[in-house]
Amino acid sequence: MARDYSHFLPASGDIPKRERSPLENLGWKPFFSQQTSVAELVDTPPVRVVEIHRSGLRLFGDGIDITIPPGPEATVGDWLLYDQHHPSRSKVLERSSVFERRAPGTDHERQLIGANVDTAFIVSSCNDDFNVARLERYVALAFEAEVTPVILLTKVDLCDDPAAYVEAASAISNRVVVEVLNARTDEPIAKLSPWCKHGQTIAFLGSSGVGKSTLVNALFKSNIAATAAIREDDSKGRHTTTHRQLHFAPDGCAILDTPGIRELQLTNAEAGIAELFDDIVTLVSQCRFRDCSHETEPGCAIQKALTEGEIDAPRLARWNKLVAEERFNSSTLAERKASGKSLHKMIRSVQKKNRK
Repeated sequence: MARDYSHFLPASGDIPKRERSPLENLGWKPFFSQQTSVAELVDTPPVRVVEIHRSGLRLFGDGIDITIPPGPEATVGDWLLYDQHHPSRSKVLERSSVFERRAPGTDHERQLIGANVDTAFIVSSCNDDFNVARLERYVALAFEAEVTPVILLTKVDLCDDPAAYVEAASAISNRVVVEVLNARTDEPIAKLSPWCKHGQTIAFLGSSGVGKSTLVNALFKSNIAATAAIREDDSKGRHTTTHRQLHFAPDGCAILDTPGIRELQLTNAEAGIAELFDDIVTLVSQCRFRDCSHETEPGCAIQKALTEGEIDAPRLARWNKLVAEERFNSSTLAERKASGKSLHKMIRSVQKKNRK
C-alpha cells in the first residue's frame, strides 16, 4: 500500500514562491550563468541587448539601462558581460539560438536578426500576401536555430473562409502548429499563452503588414508598437516597425518585434532545410547513384516518387531552389573568387586553343 505523504506538503495556496531576480525577468537562464564565474559577474554584470541603432546598443540589466557605442558583434536578444570601463569590449555570451540571413545587396555578408529566442511566431495574413514558399523559409530558419516555429494566420476577419490558408500552412510540416486568430480581439492572449511564459523569449517574424505589431500590442494590452493599414490594391504592408526591439511583458516574457523582411535569403541553414524537407532528403538517400541529378538517371527515387504522387513537383522545385540558394550564400567570398578565377582560366584556355 502506498504511503500518504501529503501531510508533509504545505496547504494549497501556502506554497512559498521564490522571488525572481531582475535578470531572470529579462530571460537570464542557467545556460548563460554556466558561461561565467562569480568574479566575472561582479566585475562585468550581465546585460541584455534590447535595441540596436547606428549610434549604439541599448542594454538592460539589474539596475542598468544604458546605451553603449557600437563595438560588440551582437544582435537584439544577446547577453553581454558589460565592461563598464571599455563598453565596446563587452563580451558576448554564447547564444542558445540565433536567426541570421544573407544581408540584402550584392555583398556576401550575413545579417543577424535576433538571438536567444525560444519560440518563433511566423505571421502571415489570410489575403494575397500569403505565400507558402516564404513560410517555408521562415520555418527552415527556425529549425536551423533549433527554435520552436508556430505559424500564425491573421486578418481572418477580412477573409471569407480561412480553411484553404490553414490547409496550405499545415502541409508545410507536421511539426509546426498553425493558429488562426484575430489580432484585434482577446484571441492572441488565450491562444499564444502556452508559449508566452516567464523567462521565455518569443519573436514575431514575417513580412510587413501581416499584423506582427498588432499582436505585440494585443499581448501587452497597450499600443507599445506602431501599426498601419495594408494597401488595398495588393494587400502589401508598410514598414511601421523600423528596428528590432525587445519588449518585456508584465508576466516576464520577452517579446521581439521585428521589421517586415521583404527578402529572406537563407545562409548557413543546411540542417534547417533538410529538416523541413525531410521526406525529400530521405528519398535522395535512396537514389541508385550518389551524384544523381534527379532528372533522367535510372533508379532515381525522386522521379519515382513524383510519378507515384508521393511528392508534388512545386514542393520539389522549392526544395531545389532553397538548397541551391543556401549553398551559394554559405560559400565564402574566397571560395567564390577562386571558383571565378578557375572559370576564367578555363575559358581563356579554350579560347587560346580555338585561336591556334
